[in-house]
Amino acid sequence: MDVLISAFHMVFAFDVLGVILLGSAFGLFVGATPGLSATMAVALLVPVTFFLSPVAAIGAIVSCSAMSIFAGDIPGALLRIPGTPASAAYMRELDALNQKGRLDLALGTSMMVAVIGGLIGTAILVVAAPQLAEVALLFSTYEYFWLALLGLSCATLVAGRDRLKGTVSLLLGLFLTMIGLDVTTGLPRYTFGLIDLQAGISLIAVMIGAFAVAEILRSAQNPLETPEKPAKAGLSILRGQGRNLWTHKGAVARGSILGTLIGALPGAGADIAAWIAYAVSQRFSKKADNYGKGEPEAIAGAASANNAALSGSYVPALVFGIPGDSITAIVVGVLVLKGIQPGPMVFITSPDLVNAIYIVFVLANLLIIPLGLLAIIGGRQLLGVRMGKLYPSILLLCVLGTFATNNSLFDLWTLAAVGVLVWIMEANDYPAAPLVLGLVLGRVVEENFMSSMIKADGNLLAFFERPIAGVLGVITLLVWLAPPALALLRRLSGRSGGRQSSLANEGKS
Repeated sequence: MDVLISAFHMVFAFDVLGVILLGSAFGLFVGATPGLSATMAVALLVPVTFFLSPVAAIGAIVSCSAMSIFAGDIPGALLRIPGTPASAAYMRELDALNQKGRLDLALGTSMMVAVIGGLIGTAILVVAAPQLAEVALLFSTYEYFWLALLGLSCATLVAGRDRLKGTVSLLLGLFLTMIGLDVTTGLPRYTFGLIDLQAGISLIAVMIGAFAVAEILRSAQNPLETPEKPAKAGLSILRGQGRNLWTHKGAVARGSILGTLIGALPGAGADIAAWIAYAVSQRFSKKADNYGKGEPEAIAGAASANNAALSGSYVPALVFGIPGDSITAIVVGVLVLKGIQPGPMVFITSPDLVNAIYIVFVLANLLIIPLGLLAIIGGRQLLGVRMGKLYPSILLLCVLGTFATNNSLFDLWTLAAVGVLVWIMEANDYPAAPLVLGLVLGRVVEENFMSSMIKADGNLLAFFERPIAGVLGVITLLVWLAPPALALLRRLSGRSGGRQSSLANEGKS
């Protein structure tokens, strides 16, 4: 009980509440601006977190990301332009309801299921994280090596349609982790005689470059258009929501649980959770024919998964120090910079911090209702912001934030180089998330591999001798070998089928 009271004191301090409110407002603005993403909003917050306490820093990131994911639905309903990629899955439903004159139903459903999905995801986080942390206390360097390697492997599988391109992006991130001093010998690697490279590549510069600068460069390709004046919406969005939510309770519960589970997978995130939840909701719906024509059940299933995935991604990040997506990769980086190493020991050494994070999640999701209402009412003005003025301001924030991290001009070169590199990659369908996950997890893999090899005196079989390590190792190998094995089986069965049909044709002739 003392720990819980201490956590409440940490969260309900005046400065922390102020930061959470400002983070929420910033998330609303970025999320409701078409073309900007939740990850970009979080990346822009990173330099600000240097001046905050750990709880305030996490509060700013959680509230900003939760609010921006919901806010992406506002331009989706008003302009048929998703504010964030996570809203794209059910944008047709939002727009179709708007065309039918049911804008209040579209935005009301979206807002309320986002709150419920976020709270269900938080409940699962509160229940599952301590249980998993007890198991994680038994982990040694062998288990952490396999777990980090499994995270990297899964990230390439779910990062995009083309696994090869996801793997290339991941290898680029792993290469960046190799730059600097060797973790075992202390000798310089790939530094080319440059002293600035001996400390390695700045994680902050890479994250801001990958998710903010690259986004600005991508947007600069398109002509700057003045958005149309959207329709009005107000307090009427709350009317009848109790009955609406009760009608679609099954879709909300299914979407929330599914979103939490998918969010916990490395590399998945809210975007993939929304698409999968939409497809599953349609599969089990009695109104499947109405999907795409303005069906509230579709919004309930997919929009609840969006915010639930955010909570789910914190399970592996808090328990194992393994980020579930690009946002938690940033969170892990911020905690490490604050001197806090995420992992099972956090639950023992800083239980008040863990409980404070739970409270922040609840608070951030509840704030969606009042702040979301304000954003919806002021949506006409918010969506009228001219991009020609917005993007230079964001670029200036990127430069100032990156420089303020280490007061290093070299970090600005890194920012520019990574921004251009990711812009080129995304233009050719190479996902950016595996690159960042590779940069975060690459060092974990290397450190634990080298420590394990020293302990085992070079015996590779030692990686399979402990029960949990052996299971994780087998799962990792299956993730690697299953796709080519299945492809080979399909190819062989295709050849066999073709041979049988040709023999049958010869017999007829």
